[in-house]
Amino acid sequence: MPARADYKRIATEEAWAPADLLKRYQQMAADRAIDDPGFIALWTRLGARGQLVERLADIGDRRIGDMNASGIDVQILSLTSPGVQVFDAATANAIATDTNDQVAEAVKRYPTRFAALAAVAPHDPPAAAREMDRAVRRLGLKGVIINSHTRGECLDDPKFWEIFEAAEALSVPIYIHPQAPPPAMIGPYVERGLEGALWGFGAETGLHALAIIRSGALDRFPTLRLVIGHGGEALPFWLYRLDYMNRTARPAIRTGAASLNKTISEYLKEHFYVTTSGMAWAPVITFIQSVLGVDRVLYAMDYPYQFEVDEVVASDNVPMSAGDRKKFFQTNAERAFSLT
Repeated sequence: MPARADYKRIATEEAWAPADLLKRYQQMAADRAIDDPGFIALWTRLGARGQLVERLADIGDRRIGDMNASGIDVQILSLTSPGVQVFDAATANAIATDTNDQVAEAVKRYPTRFAALAAVAPHDPPAAAREMDRAVRRLGLKGVIINSHTRGECLDDPKFWEIFEAAEALSVPIYIHPQAPPPAMIGPYVERGLEGALWGFGAETGLHALAIIRSGALDRFPTLRLVIGHGGEALPFWLYRLDYMNRTARPAIRTGAASLNKTISEYLKEHFYVTTSGMAWAPVITFIQSVLGVDRVLYAMDYPYQFEVDEVVASDNVPMSAGDRKKFFQTNAERAFSLT
């Protein structure tokens, strides 16, 4: 177990889902009830991992026990990928409301151990905005989880920007979490077993985040906060080249502007928080802190998908000052998700 620390360890990308929804995913994959090779491949494989499925469904004593064993003080819970986004809009809205109520009850039972993000149905932006308002104002949830694309569509399309408007008005972040690439993208990935966390997740979500930046949405919503995991889905490592090539790229800006107001690196540094979910590796953590600034990098475990106590210890031991370590584990998360 990690040593006691003079900071809280707040884990910011920690998955859950009710047991009935997990069974539904598994049955949909078994029946091939959805035209989504990535979903089928992922949930055929995950459905066979009984311990993982049990941990996903538990937002009570077992999870608290795992947190205690690994030295985690607080988890920020979010509905696991693909969330509600594989369903039709009416079904997705109903599931989002129900799961938000369930996770809010868990937070009430364990107010010092859990916070949570709200699920919404992006394919119905007006309903998503209303549910965000209810979840934040009435249930006390601390932001929104969107599991990347919704049936192949990304948030760079202005038809979804009512969601950005609501998040900005509520002053809560949107966490863009991976799911398997959509059918139009997935062919080369699934045939090589790369559709999931090994590679496809990061490739798809990095594309999504970059698409939002290049759409002009962040000029339209200048105080919008976004969060991405896994060390920034590779974007921090590409910033020099992204800025260089963006100067000569064709506009393709959804607002109709001739160019963006800022560089891609400026948008990433000013609008995004990056978590270390699944990336408990000192060279990566040090690099993204140096590129984005120590105020923009947050600790995450990626429970239960990557539940490794040794990785908590490894994160504790990343070289940084005492003040920066407290930011990394605690105060950056408190600021990003308005936890205090």
